[in-house]
Amino acid sequence: MQLRRPAVLNVLLGASVFLLVAGQPVLAAEKGPIRVGFIAPFSGPFAQNARDMWEGFRMAFDEAGMQAGGRKIELVSEDSWVEPAEALTKLRKLAERDRVHVAAGSLLAPSSYALLPYVESQRLPFLSPISCADDVTQRKPGRWFVRVGWTCSQTMHPFGEYVAKVLGYKKVVTLGFDFAFGFESVGGFQRVFEEQGGRIIQKLWAPANVQDFAPYIAQIKRDADAVVGVFSGSAAVRLQKQYQEYGLKDRIPLLGQGTLTDEHVLPGMGDESLGIVTPLVYSAALDTPENRRFAQAFQGRAGKSASYFAAMPYTAARTIVEAANAVGGDVENRDRFLEALRAVQLRDDPRGPMKLDRWGNPDQNIYIRRVERVGGKLQNTVVHTYPNVSQFWTYKPEDYLRQPIYDRDKVPGCRHCQ
Repeated sequence: MQLRRPAVLNVLLGASVFLLVAGQPVLAAEKGPIRVGFIAPFSGPFAQNARDMWEGFRMAFDEAGMQAGGRKIELVSEDSWVEPAEALTKLRKLAERDRVHVAAGSLLAPSSYALLPYVESQRLPFLSPISCADDVTQRKPGRWFVRVGWTCSQTMHPFGEYVAKVLGYKKVVTLGFDFAFGFESVGGFQRVFEEQGGRIIQKLWAPANVQDFAPYIAQIKRDADAVVGVFSGSAAVRLQKQYQEYGLKDRIPLLGQGTLTDEHVLPGMGDESLGIVTPLVYSAALDTPENRRFAQAFQGRAGKSASYFAAMPYTAARTIVEAANAVGGDVENRDRFLEALRAVQLRDDPRGPMKLDRWGNPDQNIYIRRVERVGGKLQNTVVHTYPNVSQFWTYKPEDYLRQPIYDRDKVPGCRHCQ
């Protein structure tokens, strides 16, 4: 699909509702369309992720007939590239020039941290379906920032338990992106894994634009029981191929954050991905009526498997439609619209049931998946489910929030590294 930015999609309004304005009945349609902004890195190393995000986002609006609350929907998309400053520039454009009523998108954790102050200052409802920066719904929660995705550590807390108690690994090396996504994912895993008796014996970091994993693979301690990789996009494909080429696949199992084997990269992989175990809030192979319907519809629309990067923006768009319907299309009343956004509960979401906590992050299922070949096609088979997982895992929120955020070197420190 050729993407145009900004991409404005218009359809004829098929229905209308009445609002009372200054005591007079006014058609919602007379207020004009609901303008919805969307930002994602459509160019650069995460372009494939962004295309899945955009396709899933549009799909939900198409299913709603491109209308909500009796008003038509206009979508405006912008390429945020990978730099936080560029993401902020594009969001400013959407808010100040295009005057969107609500915005969504963003992929990388550093971008969310950059966008949050602007979102709050503009009182702009913003839905985050992908970026998992922990603190935007923890120590520095934004009122106008609503996450329908997850925190980076939310999947990795239960994974730390699973790796220690079920897989039985004792010594693990971590290799992750050298920015917040990597730090917070590794930190969540390390905290629980070591509480369960495991040891992180080495932590390695690679930049977002990493092209060659050879220098990092060469450093991996060969007495490790497993390696946990925290990557997505082209970097995820590259790591798995090089890991096999260096002969480590059959010697030291490769595990990872869920994006390492997400369906956005599985088609580009071969046997090197078989057996890799990861945690995530979604799998295209999740065997529920809601996900089967979504996955089949997305396959028919996009000609490829549904991915996490498609499913979460689909949820964001559904949330916008539900909230706009709840307020009768009166999205100009920002406080009321925000309240409706935060109140949306989806029991039939492709990922499973979700409900926002009071910090604006979902409590949701975390799925442990293993890559298998089924019917000649690679898939993330769900092998275990942790139900209704909080972003605080099993810790008391007030105790958790008194601790510093997971970072690169100090929280938690690598006391077993030598």
